[in-house]
Amino acid sequence: MIKAHNLVKKFGDIEAVRGLSLDIGSGEVVGLLGPNGAGKTTTMRMLTTYLAPDGGNADVAGYSIITDSDRVRENIGYLPETPPLYPEMTVLEYLNFITQLRSMDRVSAREAIARVMHRCLLEDVAHRLCSVLSKGFRQRVGLAQAIVHSPEVIILDEPTSGLDPSQIIEIRALIKELGEEHTVILSTHTLPEVTATCSRAVIIADGRVVAEEQIDETSDHETLEIKYMGAIASGYVSEEQIGDKS
Repeated sequence: MIKAHNLVKKFGDIEAVRGLSLDIGSGEVVGLLGPNGAGKTTTMRMLTTYLAPDGGNADVAGYSIITDSDRVRENIGYLPETPPLYPEMTVLEYLNFITQLRSMDRVSAREAIARVMHRCLLEDVAHRLCSVLSKGFRQRVGLAQAIVHSPEVIILDEPTSGLDPSQIIEIRALIKELGEEHTVILSTHTLPEVTATCSRAVIIADGRVVAEEQIDETSDHETLEIKYMGAIASGYVSEEQIGDKS
């Protein structure tokens, strides 16, 4: 479903992603795990065609991010770390706007909006302005816009960042539910996020994949923690990068 080969992205003299490769199958929920500055967000922006790679290529839902970027965008749902909401719109107005951007007909749009509002628990705030929503509800609206067109692939960048514990539990449960019907890739710098929601962890450091680990009920989470800390301690990540945002 997602096949990336030797992706490279440079910002001036800084090589944020350096020869990164991924292979994510249909129906997987995969976490890109790494410290701030590891290259997770840059990788996701390339997979969503927001950024063009300086080297390498990737197929997402069967389409090249370089030669078929329009088809890639048709088949993905993307939630950046800050949900792309319009504060002057109500939740319902915003989701209607998104269905128009997706060229959905009125009947399909109405059914899809009803579905995602129910799934994301937004029915009680349908007529509230996005500007007055709590952080948790803004994340839910962001997820709703990402899935309203039933994409094959859902890409989530730090989906629980800044949420309180109860909101984190709710969003994690929703992500696991989405993983039953979609291929999901999410980025995070926290181990509990991956172990609570993902079937596989891909550890990224210094713009490269440095380790992978399957996750299930029998997994030894200490092994994942050791691999994660080992990637940092082995020199893949500098002290400056640990303090920066990817």
